[in-house]
Amino acid sequence: MGVLSVLRVQAQAAFDGGDQVAVHGFAGGGKVTVRAQQRPGVAEDVAGVAQVDQEHRHLFTLVRALNLHSVQQTVEELLDYVVTHFSNEQELMESSGYPAFEQHLKLHEEFGAHVADFLGNQDEWTEERVQELRRFLNKWLIGHIMTHDLRFGKWHASHKVQAAPPVQAKPAAKSGFFARLFGLG
Repeated sequence: MGVLSVLRVQAQAAFDGGDQVAVHGFAGGGKVTVRAQQRPGVAEDVAGVAQVDQEHRHLFTLVRALNLHSVQQTVEELLDYVVTHFSNEQELMESSGYPAFEQHLKLHEEFGAHVADFLGNQDEWTEERVQELRRFLNKWLIGHIMTHDLRFGKWHASHKVQAAPPVQAKPAAKSGFFARLFGLG
């Protein structure tokens, strides 16, 4: 099993404690069942771009904070921060000339569509629904970070891109997550 596959397995285990994990790069494909105690931090620091990694840590902190008692407030904070993170990451990619910027942007848009589908059904929040959201967010974030953000980080490092001052998305007017995500707010 390659290093990336091991990291995927470790990251998956760190955040959901044993779900089936699709392992990319594993000889013959397949699935591996992993049992582990929660170990935050495995997937959070892999991009190698300080600002991106720091924002990933905060995203995982918000996902871990999701619970039935504060779900509405935490979801709102999480969605606002996702918009900020995506905006900052996209600005870094675009300003550094990252050749896969457009493809990365599409991945962020697809994520927004998935979240819209999940939140748009207006089902009542239950413990099961909160856990379903946590599992989705963890799996998507881990997969995205361990594949696409890692790829950006390697490109960024290999092209000796000057460490620019951190970009900061301008606070958007409260016009709704999806309007802000898709640049309509």
